[in-house]
Amino acid sequence: MKGILFVVILLVLAMLANGQKIEDIRINRYADFAGTIGQSQGSLSASYVHNWKLWKKRKWETGFSLRWSSYFGTKTEFITAPARLARTNTTPFLIFFAGQRKETQDTLTVQRPFTNSVNLAINFGYNFSQKWSGGFNIDLIGFSFGRKSPAILTSNGEMQTEPSAKPASFNLLLTGDHDLGSLNSEFFLRYHLNDTWSVRAIYEFLFVEYKTSSVKQVAPDGTEVYRFRNKANTFGLGIAYHFKTIRYI
Repeated sequence: MKGILFVVILLVLAMLANGQKIEDIRINRYADFAGTIGQSQGSLSASYVHNWKLWKKRKWETGFSLRWSSYFGTKTEFITAPARLARTNTTPFLIFFAGQRKETQDTLTVQRPFTNSVNLAINFGYNFSQKWSGGFNIDLIGFSFGRKSPAILTSNGEMQTEPSAKPASFNLLLTGDHDLGSLNSEFFLRYHLNDTWSVRAIYEFLFVEYKTSSVKQVAPDGTEVYRFRNKANTFGLGIAYHFKTIRYI
């Protein structure tokens, strides 16, 4: 009996020793660093991405990422954030096509905005070839912190000084102007330099939200508004380091 057990152990060890290690091409993991710039504003970001390649040809991929985004600007305008005051239609998803309610929008001009947000994001991508791919990602939920800054609120034609506007701390994707806080999204085209490195061209759409503490907008129905949003359209470049995922066969 002991002899049989000894032989079995030897066989198992031999199988493990001869097991082959291969790269798991079903998974795409990488660390990404990006920078974008727009009119009097810009952003930097870093993220860890874990995607799964789908179906037999593995052209499509989807997954999640953890992203840090830093936004900065100079004398940047933030408009009334609540959806019912910003848009003519607040139905989820249809709000993307709704008109702006200029008559109920006030402007908060933040002198030196600077925010940092850490969010969980969802990713979608398509691989055109071994070298070229494209995709889209968007933040889902997270938190923000950053610099307090003096600001000027222009409300009903009158200007009020806010000594210390601050970034909204909670971020949540709710579609369009229903969103809360700071949320980043990107459309990109990627080129793989080799198996380890790739570069991206990026169009970024970044929501950033600041809140007032001393001054407020008073809506026509008497509602007091302290939340103001900037929608930054920026362009930039990114570079990524791709990790190899090893599995045994």
